[in-house]
Amino acid sequence: MDGKGSSPKPSFWKALLHHREVGVACALIIVFTVFFSMKRQFLNPGTLGDIVTIAAELGVVAVGASFLMISGEMDLSVGSNFALGGMILAMLVTKQNWNPVLAFILAISCSAGIGAVNGIITLSARIPSFITTLGAMMFWRGVALYLTQGWPISIFEDVPLLRWLGGGRVISTVHISALWWLIIGAIFWIILQKTPYGNWVFATGGKRGAARALGVPDVKVKLINFTLIGLLAGLGGCFQLGRMGSMSPVWGQELALEAIAASVIGGNSLNGGVGSILGTMLGAITMASIRIGLVMIGAPAYWYMSFVGFIVVAAVALNVKLGEVISWSK
Repeated sequence: MDGKGSSPKPSFWKALLHHREVGVACALIIVFTVFFSMKRQFLNPGTLGDIVTIAAELGVVAVGASFLMISGEMDLSVGSNFALGGMILAMLVTKQNWNPVLAFILAISCSAGIGAVNGIITLSARIPSFITTLGAMMFWRGVALYLTQGWPISIFEDVPLLRWLGGGRVISTVHISALWWLIIGAIFWIILQKTPYGNWVFATGGKRGAARALGVPDVKVKLINFTLIGLLAGLGGCFQLGRMGSMSPVWGQELALEAIAASVIGGNSLNGGVGSILGTMLGAITMASIRIGLVMIGAPAYWYMSFVGFIVVAAVALNVKLGEVISWSK
């Protein structure tokens, strides 16, 4: 202590350990190092642009998944919602000749509605969100398949809206969807870290009973977050439609697990009450890096999920150890 009696400032390393992004940052560095050592082109600007673009479509859903997980719930139906949102936009533009902007608004509104219905059923019937959204995942996937009889829909004409959603490029291989993702991530980070609603989200997932006793509208918070993840899932599907120029009703089948994995890798707790939007975004980049890196070194595609599984376990174990160190340092 100094002459004024103030406590000493924590060391740099001790302060660093209090950031939940440390685990995913270490995982990302390891992934980059491994693939760069195997393929020097991995860190080329073009490859990095591809990584960010792929991360955007997963990341925009993972941001919503993090918000919902921090409040103590999860949504397994985001993959079906992702496909359905893109399918609705494609069908309205190609088969119904709708104005693309109106079609886009309706598509993401339907996706938000699906999320809201999941929340209403979960909260009113008081059943686990795992069960509610598992059923919704199968139901809405069936609806998507029925609407097109299992066939993909392609948009061949030039639609300016699709360029703005994902088809256009910012620079090199970086599609504009990556820019939207960064904006959405920044907005959600500000909401979570700098606003009373963010405190409500943490309180609802951490100590719901205590939060309710303090006047936190926990049911409303959960319902809003269910709606948000539905909206972002549909938006992610529209991003992919914009980038690919087509949409299939079977796309996004593993998206729910990937979004949860990105959140967990980023330091979010499955028990709720703990999480980081920045960590989630780094988690999405980590997963996209693994996908691109495996393609570059010529590894079979099915190794992707194996690598993700390993990274998930390693990142969670590291976060647990960091939590123990933080508790000890206090």
